[in-house]
Amino acid sequence: MTLGGAFDAFDELESKISRLRGIVAELDRVVVAFSGGSDSALLAAVCNEVLGPERSLCVTAVSPSLAGAEEADCRALAAEWGLSWRPVSTDEMERAAYRANDVDRCYHCKAELMDVLVPLAGPNTTIVLGVNVDDLSDHRPGQRAALERGAVFPFVLAGLDKTEIREASRRMGLRTWDKPAAACLASRVPFGTPVSVEILGRVDRAEADAVVSVDIDRPQSHHRRHPNGRAHIVVEDHEGPAIRDQWSRQRHPVHDRPHRVLAHPEMEVTSEVVVRLELSQPLEKSVVRGAQIG
Repeated sequence: MTLGGAFDAFDELESKISRLRGIVAELDRVVVAFSGGSDSALLAAVCNEVLGPERSLCVTAVSPSLAGAEEADCRALAAEWGLSWRPVSTDEMERAAYRANDVDRCYHCKAELMDVLVPLAGPNTTIVLGVNVDDLSDHRPGQRAALERGAVFPFVLAGLDKTEIREASRRMGLRTWDKPAAACLASRVPFGTPVSVEILGRVDRAEADAVVSVDIDRPQSHHRRHPNGRAHIVVEDHEGPAIRDQWSRQRHPVHDRPHRVLAHPEMEVTSEVVVRLELSQPLEKSVVRGAQIG
């Protein structure tokens, strides 16, 4: 990119941010669906900046599908940024169609969220979600449920994509600008496998213990599934050495082999530094076994 092109890109993003602020101002009163991810965090911050906490309420849906660490971070962000914030309980697990876990599971989850937020918002307040233009090209049935119930997507109206949202957050000094994506816990369960509170709890505890124990952030590219009782975590290339080094410092036995490193709890790392953790029973004890990769 030429220097002139760089300035053009900068000016274009500034224009979109200005447009976003104008869209929020026109809405006048909003309830922000606030998950604490980079998208909803920027939306919450902008709404709070433009409308103030008196006309901008940030709401976090608390249910078994929300990781405990994410709820805690929402609470912390609200305190740091002076947001008007409250947690609400959602009962998507009471919906048989959600528990069935087909490809439209997210529709039923978002429908439950909206059914809780609509009465909370009342007749003169708009519910806003952090959907961005990149999301429109994916299969995201939750968007349909939200639109059917009157939600508005300010980022889409402003033309902001995921990369621009992160850059806008960075410019605003928001610590969430590079926060790794953290989809709901149910996303770890393969379609067709029924979702249960017990499975979601196991995944939450296992992921928290496995990731925290090696002292790394949850990377944006984590892929976590729960097939046949196993939870798999994929980390980014640059995190492989950090995992390896920390276990070495903690004097856990580490065995070097071609293209892989085994640690205790045993983790197998391929030459691409992909880590798969097989979480044995009972998961509450955080016992981790290595699982063959690829």
